Amino acid sequence: MSVPPVRVIPFTLYSRSYCHLCEDMRQALLALQRPGERFEVEVLDVDADPALLARFDELVPVLFGDPSGQELCHYFLDAAAARGWADAA
Repeated sequence: MSVPPVRVIPFTLYSRSYCHLCEDMRQALLALQRPGERFEVEVLDVDADPALLARFDELVPVLFGDPSGQELCHYFLDAAAARGWADAA
């Protein structure tokens, strides 16, 4: 019996280390995973990069599906936007 493949769905979360909203968003995002898919969340610390800090500073957490694309949400998870990205990926 073969095991069905798992769809890996990428997300990028712009965050900072002491941000409880950032961890809340990551946990809420992971809770949206469905059987047969795995969310791969790259967490980038805005404080570690001056360009990211200038771009996102007070907006964190900020979630993207594709970092070169449109923002999915910031501050709090927009479950519909995240799920829409996951379904389209």
